[in-house]
Amino acid sequence: TVEVEARSLPMELSEKGGVQNNGFVQNEDFEDKETDTSSQEEMPKRCSVDVDPVAVEETVLKPYAGMPKEVLLQFSSQARYRVTREILFWLVIAGSVVLVCATIAIIALSPRCLDWWQASPIYQIYPRSFKDSNMDGNGDLKGIQEKLDHITYLNIKTIWITSFFKSPLKDLGYGAEDFYDIDPIFGSMTDFENLIAAIHDKGLKVIMDLIPNHTSDKHRWFQLSRNRTGKYTDYYIWQDCRQAAGSVVPPNNWVSVFGNSSWQFDDLRKQCYFHQFGKEQPDLNFRNPAVQQEIRDIIKFWLGKGVDGFSFGTVKFLLEATHLRDEPPVNKSQNESITAYSQLHHDYTTTQVGLHDIIRSFRHTMNEFSREPGRYRFMGSDDDEKEDIEATMMYYGTTFIQEADFPFNFNLINMKDLSGNSIFEAVNSWMKNMPAGKWPNWAVGSPNTARISTRIGKEYINVMNMLLLTLPGTPVTYYGEEIGMENIVSENVSEEHVNSGPVVATLTEKSPMQWDGEVNAGFTEGNSSWLPVNANYQSVNVEIQSTWSNSTLSLYRALTLLRNNELPMNRGWMCHVWNDSNVFVYVRELDGLDRVFMMVLNFGQKSTTDLQAVAPHLPSEAVIRLSTHFSNAGKVVNTKLIKTEMGEGLVLEYKTAKPVHTMEAFQGKCFVAEKACYSKALNLLYMNC
Repeated sequence: TVEVEARSLPMELSEKGGVQNNGFVQNEDFEDKETDTSSQEEMPKRCSVDVDPVAVEETVLKPYAGMPKEVLLQFSSQARYRVTREILFWLVIAGSVVLVCATIAIIALSPRCLDWWQASPIYQIYPRSFKDSNMDGNGDLKGIQEKLDHITYLNIKTIWITSFFKSPLKDLGYGAEDFYDIDPIFGSMTDFENLIAAIHDKGLKVIMDLIPNHTSDKHRWFQLSRNRTGKYTDYYIWQDCRQAAGSVVPPNNWVSVFGNSSWQFDDLRKQCYFHQFGKEQPDLNFRNPAVQQEIRDIIKFWLGKGVDGFSFGTVKFLLEATHLRDEPPVNKSQNESITAYSQLHHDYTTTQVGLHDIIRSFRHTMNEFSREPGRYRFMGSDDDEKEDIEATMMYYGTTFIQEADFPFNFNLINMKDLSGNSIFEAVNSWMKNMPAGKWPNWAVGSPNTARISTRIGKEYINVMNMLLLTLPGTPVTYYGEEIGMENIVSENVSEEHVNSGPVVATLTEKSPMQWDGEVNAGFTEGNSSWLPVNANYQSVNVEIQSTWSNSTLSLYRALTLLRNNELPMNRGWMCHVWNDSNVFVYVRELDGLDRVFMMVLNFGQKSTTDLQAVAPHLPSEAVIRLSTHFSNAGKVVNTKLIKTEMGEGLVLEYKTAKPVHTMEAFQGKCFVAEKACYSKALNLLYMNC
């Protein structure tokens, strides 16, 4: 036995002798010797040593960094490494399959996301009264752009701008002289393009008005039609008129919305043309395919400019009966001297056969611009059928053929008196007649009606806004209602405006937007505004109300935040719980979520309501989440004894395992659109529940 002295460098013994292998350093001498078998006699002679075989085996087989391929293969072929690799491989495959299946299941079970026109309230602006940017006293497009931060401050993401086409401004711009141009009073096409860009930069959407029924009598089409020029000859509705006793006798007894005959004699063409509104607004002939194509081209033009949707107004007037028979009078004994629109049943001048085919063609044109993800183009129809709710619902289209995303709902505006019962009837009428799967909407103000404070009283402004923003669907707010603006007194409005028609007279009673307490309410820096501002502008304006925690504006913002942040408020069930002459009570719930919101809204006199008597499963107490009386927020109320003052509104919050929509007593009193269910375990929404 030979004793071998330990050395500092690792040694590996092999059959070739004591050859040193540094592992990482290429040894050219070694390579030469390994390949040259003739030099074996020069290698050192073997020596015998006592070596522990186990230690040698461990030294040889232990992996090390940078090992050559041959050594690596020795280890990789061992069972313990091969089996581990195979297990990891199949685990990765199985995990990938599970992940793909889970993704498919989540997508398949998830409800459709609310579209932009469903997720946000809509803020309607009459541009001439919103903000003046050039000191001429008229609001304009640049003024809207300057005040976009106000829209985002309200937590609103959709703006609806009323008509701004080039126009003689009869009926305040609803009879267009040129559908492809901006009226100079509002600015230029460049101003419009800049406004669109600014709106989209802020993540907002914009809807514009389009009134296809008629044009201005200054429109090029009408001038060419008067002269019987080419295809324009039949762009309008012309009929021969009889002469009798030196005056013109119209073809029938049809009257315009503004009163008196809807036929006007034209000296140039020597015929009468038809107008449903003012004589300066001749009706287009929509039985002429060329006219329909003109309107579709107009739609394409503005969609190409970046508009996100349209509100089509007065569409029920697009077609008239071709037989021209007299319309039946409301009072059958009254055959002569019919001059008022309300004196006739308008069987032959509204909602004629073929009307909805035209509206569907508008929808088809808009769908051509809705193919990009996230660029859906909204379509609303702005026609108030009042007494005929079924006719209004037809504008939704059918299950298979889409028309408007929704017809605008004026039920809350058309109420003849205000009470808890009348509010219930207005809400219930829409919800029970709305086709399944469609989306509701609500408005409490518009250009054509008096402001809330003037129409029903200042004490009901806050509770009406609370109703608007807690009902299911899309709420529409007319500018100024968020601060409780009032009409200006009629003597402040010029005679010229009043004589322009009832729509103009109503609109001009609504003064320019009140931004601050400075001269002209911050609407203009000029010497005067096109309409006088309301005398109360120093106490009712955006600037001062934004600093008051108990202002109408602060409540409005709190309500929009609640609507945006709470799932039951933006897509859950709505169940009617109680109504009487004073209060209207309803809940908003979501399947799978134990948190419920109950609205107790007073539209009458001071009242005490026992809700446990109506719904015994209600919890005995609820917390006031929001109140029109701001000091009450956070208080606890007894549901057996809920007291409300005149015009007071409460948003109550409570938890329950027995939501109202599951109670047998309330079947038929609950409605839901875009149904969804909440999974607390997964923190997501799903459909099948």
